[in-house]
Amino acid sequence: MENTTCCHSSCSIEAVVSIDERGQLVLPKDLREKYGVRAGDKFVVVSIENNSSLCCIAFIKSDQLNNIVMGQIAPVITNLK
Repeated sequence: MENTTCCHSSCSIEAVVSIDERGQLVLPKDLREKYGVRAGDKFVVVSIENNSSLCCIAFIKSDQLNNIVMGQIAPVITNLK
């Protein structure tokens, strides 16, 4: 049987938010506090499509993106030396 869900078992529903007329969403205060999100923080927006339809939108703190990328390419760079 084919798995039609795009989320992994580690995903959880934290909140339901709406997009306003200006295209903005508000991250609830309890989540901002829980995850240390502050005004001015920068996020990379990652989208996941399933059969050409939007499935998920993920936000990655931009300062963490460097750690993620370096974790992936550091072994490759090491092997090139």
